[in-house]
Amino acid sequence: LHDALPISIRSSEALLSAVSGAGGNPLQAPGSPLDPALLAGRSADDIMDAVTDAVRPVDGTQDSESSRAAIRDVLSDTLERYPDADLLNLTDPQKEHAVEVFVAGDIYGRFYLDLGTHVIENAPSTSAGLSRLKEIRDYIRETVAEAFRNLNAKGQSLSKTRVAAVVRDAIQETFDVFEGYSR
Repeated sequence: LHDALPISIRSSEALLSAVSGAGGNPLQAPGSPLDPALLAGRSADDIMDAVTDAVRPVDGTQDSESSRAAIRDVLSDTLERYPDADLLNLTDPQKEHAVEVFVAGDIYGRFYLDLGTHVIENAPSTSAGLSRLKEIRDYIRETVAEAFRNLNAKGQSLSKTRVAAVVRDAIQETFDVFEGYSR
């Protein structure tokens, strides 16, 4: 799980950039994959695909596919919560929502890939193992949500550095709390 840290941080930072508008954003520069002029008039699905590809290109690994699914899920969730959202230029509250939900989903996806089978195998029953995985997913969601609430309470805006710290702390805390489930 600790090996996933740099990848989760880079993906979280790239997502924040991808949805932050064109001003100084290399992902949205003219001719780039998220150039607003090239995506003008495209469907929400096309834009979600473009953002997913820009943030986490296909590389054939399970980690990549897990992150890509988390990106796609969060973009869809953001549009459900904010139907008028511009996925290439989210407002601050929309960005916070998107990055928070992505971080939680990505960390859980990585935990599941690395330790999910062990959690189920080491539980007294399959249903107990699945219950433990749900507990872990819920814990990760709440840990990440609390970290974002703390940023807001301190008046700190979302930045790559702060997102990296949230990812690092959430992975470490999850591993520390649930390591016993995989033994």
